Parts: sequence; structure tokens; C-alpha cells
Amino acid sequence: MTTAVAVADAERILRDEGVGSVRTDIALAPFTSFRIGGPAALLVEAERVADLRAVAAAVARTGVPWFVLGKGSNVLVADQGFPGLVIHLGKGFRWIERSGSTLRAGAATALPTVANAALAAHLVGLEFGVSIPGSVGGAVRMNAGAHASSMSDVLEEIEVFSLRDGRTDRMTATDAGFAYRHSELPEGSLVVSVSVALTPGEEPEIRRLMDEARRWRRATQPLAEANCGSVFTNPPGDHAARLVEASGSKGLSVGGASVSDKHANFIVAQPGTTAADVRRLIELVRERVRSAFGVTLETEVRLVGAVDPSAA
Repeated sequence: MTTAVAVADAERILRDEGVGSVRTDIALAPFTSFRIGGPAALLVEAERVADLRAVAAAVARTGVPWFVLGKGSNVLVADQGFPGLVIHLGKGFRWIERSGSTLRAGAATALPTVANAALAAHLVGLEFGVSIPGSVGGAVRMNAGAHASSMSDVLEEIEVFSLRDGRTDRMTATDAGFAYRHSELPEGSLVVSVSVALTPGEEPEIRRLMDEARRWRRATQPLAEANCGSVFTNPPGDHAARLVEASGSKGLSVGGASVSDKHANFIVAQPGTTAADVRRLIELVRERVRSAFGVTLETEVRLVGAVDPSAA
């Protein structure tokens, strides 16, 4: 079965199952913080677990390629787009509940929103999340963190949905195999909700820490320009930004993409920048760092589709 046929069959299945929002040939650039990328052949916005079951059926019966797109703050979508099914969690997965010092949140909820809910409840532990512009699900998947804290420090339980068998399961943070910017969630699964275990604290101190995190982000990151957040993970015992800057790559540009003058581990994109521009710049920076220091930087940004640097 060709990809085009798989997409058409998957669309038919999803519509027959009554999934609310199923669209074809949808531009993905507006779904990403880079504002770069071509269209998705098929995009479904799931509002409930029943929608995900329909997606699981479509994937199983057609073999259509798929990926989950959250708030798009750490992805680079190819200029040609993605030829398969993009799964986007909608409003039905944006919610927060509190039970004592535990907060539960749907995977589509913005992490800063959960951090502010913790502040309102006078709960300590999620202050770092106010400066991370991603969804809860994405933050768990990559074990996002800042200011010497990570999601794995506060996670208690994760609810995942398996596209392989069409069911939800709960797992503890211990079972998720968390490491620096890494998790080992079950293959073929997506996060649908999480629980974070926090501790009671004083509102003024929580607010002070959150204000500090916001000030740090404004002072150190190019918030006024389109970017995907940190491009490279930090190698053991060092910082990617230091290596990039020391290699003479700060300010380096390819097409409309350039290494930020404000933070060397950020690439900023001007209007008209292509994904190929960004990918070529990533590879150029990696080669400079490798030549100067013998260190091969690993990307934190997720590449979606065939992002071809030779096209730049």
C-alpha cells in the first residue's frame, strides 16, 4: 500500500468513526514555534480517548506513518511537510485537577499553565515550568527542564495511550526510564495525562522563583524571534551554547536562519526561512564544534519529515 493510499484509507476510517476534526493538506508551520514547514497530508485533532481509539484503528489497518504534534516548540518540519497522519490533542486534553498536593493535567495543557496552577495552590516544585513554552505531554516525552530541575523530579504517574493496542495504561515515573532530555515511554504510545507530586509552600517564595525564571528567559533567550528553543542537548560536563560560541559559530547564518547573538544554542528564523536552511546551519555548527573540540553535538530539536540540507 502506498503512503497516499494509506492516507486516503485512514481519512475514511476516521470520518466513518466520527472523529470531530479531520483535515487534509494542512500547513504545519502555524503549529510550530519556528513557523517553518510544509503541510501534513492528514491531521486529526483528538478531543477524547475515543478519538484516539479511532486513530489507533486507522493506523493498524492502513500502516499510515504518524507522529504527535504538541505545541511545536521543539520541532523542525520539512519544507515538503509530512506525508502521513499528524495527531494533535485538542481542548479535551487541556485540563487541570488538584487533589491535596498532587496536580493532574491533560497532555495538551501548556506547562506554564500548570506551573501557575501550582502557584495558585501554594505548591512548590514546578516553578521551572513557567519558562518552558511546551505542552505537558511534550515536556514529559523529552523530560524537559530548566534551572537544574526536570519533569522527572516531580512526576508521579503518567497515563499513556498505545496506538498499537488502542488502550490506556498508567505507569510510574520510575518505569519511564527518564534521563537528561530523554524518556523511554512505550513505543507507539502518546501521553494523555500526568500527575505531579508537589509540596506545600509559601506563595511569595514560589512567585519569586517563577519571576526569576521569567526574567532569566527574557534576558537570555531570543523571544522576539521565531525559534525552536534549545537546538542541541548539553554534552556531559559541558554546555552546548559554550561550545557553539567557542567554535566561532555565534551569528553564523544560512539563508534566513542564524545562530542567535543572544544565546548560541538557539537558531532564529527570519520570514521566508526554509527548513533546509535550518538543517544546513545545524550541520555546519555541528561540524565546527566537532573540528574544534572533538565533540559531536546531539540535536534536541525533533526533525519531522525529510529535512534535506542539500536543498538549502
